[in-house]
This record gives sequence, C-alpha cells and structure tokens, in this order.
Amino acid sequence: MSFLWEKSAGWRWLVRQTRDSKPFFFTFAALCGVIPGVVGFCVMTATNSRSDQLQAELRRNARPETTMMGQVNRDRLAEFLGEIQRKEDTNDRYVAALKGETLTRKPYVRIQPVADPNQTTGGEASKSK
Repeated sequence: MSFLWEKSAGWRWLVRQTRDSKPFFFTFAALCGVIPGVVGFCVMTATNSRSDQLQAELRRNARPETTMMGQVNRDRLAEFLGEIQRKEDTNDRYVAALKGETLTRKPYVRIQPVADPNQTTGGEASKSK
C-alpha cells in the first residue's frame, strides 16, 4: 500500500478527495457497491438456467442415484411437514441431529426416546469381553 501512496498521484488524489469531501466519499462508496452489484446481476441473469426445456432435459438424463436421492428427500420433507402439521413431538429428531445422527426409519413411524450410548445391553457387554 505504501507504493500506491508514495508513487501514484491518482491514488493520492482519490484519498485526498474522499477525506476532504463527504459528497465525493459517499458517491465513491456508492459506486464501489453499485457497479459490482450491477455487473453481478447481469452475469447471473445471462447465465440463468431456469428454462423449462433445460430442466426437463436434465431430469431425463439424471443418473438413477440422483433420482433416488431426490425421491428420498421429498419423502423426508413430506414426513417432516406432516409431523409439523399434525403438531407431533419432534424432539428425537433434534436430539439425533445434535449427536450427528440421521433418523432413518419407516415413513410415519416415530422413534420416541433416543437410547443413551452409555447403556449397553447384556448381549453387547458379553461380546466386548
């Protein structure tokens, strides 16, 4: 930065103007925010792929695992929204999420308490010995 301050007359003029003139400062700050915003908007508009024909082609050429995961996500979302609509208790979902787990189960079947990992059953204790 010192190179810019010591050698560039344009940089020194810009710093002096923004320091001495509030209208110039606000205009310069607005331009620094508006110009990149306009350029970004134009790029996003030009590269937008929201055409129905393209989406239909992408869905037709989708791999089987992609289609399967889409269906699984739709099923999970439908289950979750149904639980909210029916005002069911979803605390077990949050407990599992805090533990880094995902509740995988048959649709519309609730798992009530989440088992404590410190408790072991008789079969597990005998296997570990």
